[in-house]
Amino acid sequence: MNQQQVYYEDVAEGQEIPALRKHPTRRQLVMWAGASEDYYEIHYDTEFARKNRLTDVVVHGRLKAAFLGQMLTKWIGPEGMLKRMSCRYKGTDSANEDMLLRARIAGKRIDGEDHLVDLDIWSERADGTVTTQGTATVVLPARASR
Repeated sequence: MNQQQVYYEDVAEGQEIPALRKHPTRRQLVMWAGASEDYYEIHYDTEFARKNRLTDVVVHGRLKAAFLGQMLTKWIGPEGMLKRMSCRYKGTDSANEDMLLRARIAGKRIDGEDHLVDLDIWSERADGTVTTQGTATVVLPARASR
């Protein structure tokens, strides 16, 4: 499967990149807990989550960050590079519910030989509530330097 390449010259400030839809399952949360060693019970024990005033088990923050990273690396293509990414968690996402990962180009700049694109990134619940916000910088290849 060939991944299409996006180039620096082809993107503009204000442009949204293709969104990524995820539907994290309880099984995925348990697998992530094991891989990340984050065994806090709100991520897999419904009764414990409800005792902590949650409606159900919730997606790990770092898993949401990984989903955002997946969206970005898929978009930048094989010649792009994710240089920096940070996010903060503003709300919870429940297991077995759709999440939409999104990003908008905040600016472009050249630093030496690097063609940098700054993005605002976020995750949303199906109702549009933003639960994670952050920023990222990617390096894209330039057509001019080919």
